[in-house]
Amino acid sequence: MLTLSGLGVGCVVASLALYALLHLVPPSAALGWTRRTISSYALLSNGWVFDVATLLLAAGSLAVLAALRRAGVARQGAVVALLLWVAGLVGVVWFEKHNWAVGPSFSGDVHRAASLLAFLSLPAGALLAAAPHQRGPGAQRPARLVALGGVASLLCFSPILWALLSEPWTGVRWWRAIPLGGVERLLGLAEVTTVLLLARWAVSAARSARTPDRATAVTARR
Repeated sequence: MLTLSGLGVGCVVASLALYALLHLVPPSAALGWTRRTISSYALLSNGWVFDVATLLLAAGSLAVLAALRRAGVARQGAVVALLLWVAGLVGVVWFEKHNWAVGPSFSGDVHRAASLLAFLSLPAGALLAAAPHQRGPGAQRPARLVALGGVASLLCFSPILWALLSEPWTGVRWWRAIPLGGVERLLGLAEVTTVLLLARWAVSAARSARTPDRATAVTARR
């Protein structure tokens, strides 16, 4: 379990390093990060870095989910939601976003749907996982932190929701109503942090489960 969590954290941290690299090296460094979405990097000559980073994040998330499942802290609803998060990440890579220099495409439409699936599934999974462990005197601090990460992620998504809902009466296209690139990066950072909090919870739950077992073994020897 600790190995799965460690593997997951390693993949997630590596993905963060690659995303950061895209902001520093050409030609991706020239992309306006406040307006252009993260997946815009995939259209550039070093777009493979984005693909690798996103797949590493998906693999790390899957390892963390397996650790949570083995620790017995993720129930079926949370597992499904977190699997949808992983599927959304893979879909973002598999289906390239619209290249507006050419025009809209079916792949771009699927890419947008996969992005939405990923952005909403992770906070849903975090909240579903944490909810049963926040009641009563035995409430777990790691579960509360995971729930906080889920709430923070939804709050970071709210400007996008506002831009979508307000478009009919403002007349401003939703992707122009907000600094979409900046909002998306903040949202991504909140969600990656939530994945790391889930990994921390899996480690904590595994250690807590082993402590009574060790105490029982010591008592039996006596």
